[in-house]
Amino acid sequence: MSERATGPGSVLEQLFGRERPVIAMMHLPPLPGRPLYDSRAGMAAIVDALRRDLEVLQEGGVDGLLFCNEGDRPYALKIDRAQVAAMAAAIGELRPYLSLPYGVDLLWDPLAALAVAQAVRASFVREVFTGVYDSDMGLWQPDAAAALDYRRQIGAEHIKLFFNIEPEFARPLSPRPIGALARSVVVSSLADAILISGPMAGAEADLSHIREAKAAVPSTPVLANTGVRIETVRATLAVADGVIVGTGLKRDGYTWNPVDPERVRRFMAEVRAAREEA
Repeated sequence: MSERATGPGSVLEQLFGRERPVIAMMHLPPLPGRPLYDSRAGMAAIVDALRRDLEVLQEGGVDGLLFCNEGDRPYALKIDRAQVAAMAAAIGELRPYLSLPYGVDLLWDPLAALAVAQAVRASFVREVFTGVYDSDMGLWQPDAAAALDYRRQIGAEHIKLFFNIEPEFARPLSPRPIGALARSVVVSSLADAILISGPMAGAEADLSHIREAKAAVPSTPVLANTGVRIETVRATLAVADGVIVGTGLKRDGYTWNPVDPERVRRFMAEVRAAREEA
């Protein structure tokens, strides 16, 4: 815990080249093998949708990207090799056009996310690595030790680990204070960054939880993981070390729509104002 949460030498500075980064979601449509996959349109339609969002986000001035299989409802705790291959293939087709740092999130399988991240040369992964939860997916018991062992086995130690400690669609079986939990996952499970979420995608995170986590781990970045909107990003960045945003940049604020260029423009204008205030 020797690094500062922000500033020169911090994890966020290393990854994104600035403090208080905006990491924008690259939501993948449903992948092969999942119930909502469009088998007629195929992989080409997935890549085309991603390419459109990528162009808008990069031109809009966000600081990083996070590829996620958001369309693969209902979500699973173990990912089939078809989705692993499809996600790696889609990101691989876009790599020549990527000018920003990017990460990978495969809901909800840390080992699969690490495998894809290593294959596509991503810089970080976002996952739930610790805890035991009553979730929409059933009893959820991730294994941080197995994930970090696997990261070493595949030579991916350079990939940073963003720990989502308040996962969406779930509640812990034995709740602990957020500050105690944040300190535990940093000290014992070697988290590189902490993420605080709302109860589901697009739902706002509790700013008091972000404050509590930051007080407990002042040397580790704490980011808002869900529900950041144009109207709230300035207040959020007054507390958080950065934000991950998806729904708030979509047309009509709807998770499954394409990214809206006007929403990106307005969102980043608020971000610049927040940075100036800080």
